[in-house]
This record gives sequence, structure tokens and C-alpha cells, in this order.
Amino acid sequence: MKIEFHEKQIAALNALAIDSDIKQVLYGGGVGGGKSFLGCDWQIKRRLKYPGTRGLIGRAELKKLRLSTMQTFFELCAHHNLIAGKHYNYNGQDHVITWFNGSQTILMDLADTPSDPEFQRFGSIELTDYFVDEAGEVSEKCVNILASRVRYKLINDKPKGLLTCNPHKGWLYREFFDAKRSGLIRSDREFIQALPTDNPHVSPVYLESLLLLPEVDRKRLLEGDWDYDETKDRLYEYDDLLRCFRTPANSSADKFITADIARMGDDRTVIVVWNGLHAEKFVVLKHKPINEVVDTINQLVKSHGVKLSNVLCDEDGIGGGAVDYLKCKGFLNGSKAVRDNYMNLKSDCYFKMGELITNNLITFESTHKDTIVKELEMIRREKLDSDGKLRVTNKEDLKKRHGISPDFADAIMMRAFYELKKNFGKYAFA
Repeated sequence: MKIEFHEKQIAALNALAIDSDIKQVLYGGGVGGGKSFLGCDWQIKRRLKYPGTRGLIGRAELKKLRLSTMQTFFELCAHHNLIAGKHYNYNGQDHVITWFNGSQTILMDLADTPSDPEFQRFGSIELTDYFVDEAGEVSEKCVNILASRVRYKLINDKPKGLLTCNPHKGWLYREFFDAKRSGLIRSDREFIQALPTDNPHVSPVYLESLLLLPEVDRKRLLEGDWDYDETKDRLYEYDDLLRCFRTPANSSADKFITADIARMGDDRTVIVVWNGLHAEKFVVLKHKPINEVVDTINQLVKSHGVKLSNVLCDEDGIGGGAVDYLKCKGFLNGSKAVRDNYMNLKSDCYFKMGELITNNLITFESTHKDTIVKELEMIRREKLDSDGKLRVTNKEDLKKRHGISPDFADAIMMRAFYELKKNFGKYAFA
């Protein structure tokens, strides 16, 4: 039976067509745009039109996939007069749908798990195409590995993948939305923003309910505003961060240097020179050995007149070597917090930096504006631990979730220590 697609859905289908050079489409940017409907219908028709092919439908949680996305899938099957047991068979144990023409649809959870960081559960699976629903909940690494598995009975020798999402500030923002806006999106990718107002089938009652949402949710879900992704677990408001990029009137305060040193296998060290609470210089070193990092910091100490007691380097990992060479103070992220109600020193400093930014006390020079805003927006409150202490998301989880390491954010966060503990020399690191 014929499906009436709206204009944005047709644009997505055109990008996914076999004569298009687009390999990966991100569709969405608001609720009610027909995301799951589009993805499920596309998968059903691909399996029927091309016998013996294999598609995958995935989401971060298999339970949500079954209860939400697959409900739409089976409703569409019924709409197309496809009968279970005749046209397809669903194995609920293996989570595989086998079609009458030899095609298959695999259902899979795509969450990052500590027991499977490299997604070995994909095994030797080979796919013709894939559909990831609510891709904002799935890591960039997972999607990249999934895309690498698309090599089985390709139609017109072209791999195809469809991602759907609502606005959020993870890797999809960087790789699709912002890249498309800047004209820098990869030539084999496409981003199509679809809002509830684009869908003629959305009921007026639903649109009215969206209008009654709080401003933050209304802008994100109804208006598709990717730059206004405010959430309750955020430490830094977007508008407050933008306000930080200015030159302060006071230019004669004490000088400080904070440095987030690249870990083993990482490639970026970020060093910040502070004039009071103004970050007046950012230095980024890529793929540099520890002796070059030390030399750079020593040069900054001399050229900016920074006291050694005001130099603070991340001591975790190989950063400990920089601390030893420089004879400066080391910052251990997991050490004891200055304030009792925080889980560790890193969490304490991130919350303190949030207070300083909210109170309009922190300023930055604007060279790395987009990166700084992006990374500080990544920092989130985590659930209270068993002792009821406040904490932030750890670095490894942020890297998995967003595809980048918050090195600028960590280097900035460390400056808050001096505001937490004025008598720095008396403080003993755990």
C-alpha cells in the first residue's frame, strides 16, 4: 500500500536512493517529524525489493527498540498487508526477522558497555544497510564500527545508513548539524532537519502540547534549536558561556598556568595562561613528548612572569612526569575534594568553575571559542553516589559519548582550584 511521505521524508529517501553517492543520512532535529516511521518503512521496502539482503535496526537499548521503534515497524508491516508467519518470521530469542525472499533484518542494542568496548558483539556480521533510531544515544565509535560492516550484497555497490535523532550536543551536532551549517559536511553525508510542523499528519493537539513545554524543551523539540540544548544536569548555561568571550578591564592580576597533559595514546595537551580569572592564552600541543611539553610550559612561565606555585599540571597518567620535571604542583582528578559534599577534586573544581561562570567572573580570549563552548557543554552532573556527594561525568565516558576528549574543559576547570583553596601551599593532595 502506498505511503504518503512529506517533503522532508522524500528528501531523506532521495539521499538514500541507490543512485545517490550519499552513504549516511542524519534525519530529524525535532519530535514528530516521522523519524521512526521513515526508518522502518525504508528498511521494510529494502528487504522486500532486494532479496537475500541484510539490514540492521538498532538503538542504544534493545528494550526501547522493541517497545518503541519495532512497534512502528510491525504496524507498517500490517499496513503493507505483510503477515507474520507468511511473509516474515520474527525470532524473538535471536532478534532476527527472516523474510520470505531470504532477506534478514537484525535487531540490536548499540549501547557502549564496559564488557564490550570494541563492540565485539557485532562479530563478523556483514550488512547491506542499517537504521539507527535515536542515534543521539549511541556513540560515534559504535556507528563508525557499524558502518564498516556494510559490505554485504550492496545495491549498486553503495553502502547506506540512516540515523535519526532529536537535537543534542554530542557528536551528531559536530559531524552533521554544525558541519552542514558551516558548509563542511562530508561529501558522503547529508543532514535533513525535520520538525513537527513539517509533518502534515501531526495533530494540532500534539502541536499545542509542544507549545506548552518549558522554553528549553520547546526550542529543542518543537523548533529544532540545536544551540539551545539546556538540560537539568548541565553545569554551564549556553548564554553564560558565550558571555565569557570578552576582554576584562583588569589586566594586572596574578598570573597562573593550568595544563591538561595528554594521556598515553592521546594526542592533545592544552595549556592555559591566566591573568587573574581571564584566560589570555591557550596553547595546544599535538603528538608532543613530555620533554617538549615541559619546555613549552617553562617558556610560558618566563614570558608571562608566572610564579611556580601558580603552575598546576594534571598529574594523572604521563602528566606526572611534567610535574616532576617542572617541580610544580600536580592535580589528581580523583583526589579528595576541597569541599566535603563533592566526590573528588575534579568534580569540586568543575562545580566551582560553574559558579564562577554563572557569576560572570570568568573570561576567555576567543581563539578557540567554538571548541571551549562545545567541551564545557559536554560536562554533566552525574547521579548522586551512595554518600550523596556531587560528581561529574568521567572523561572516558565523555569521549565515548561525544567522540572527543574534553581537554580544553579540563584545563579550564583546574583554574577553579585556586579559588577553592586560597592557601594553596598548605593543601596536601591525596
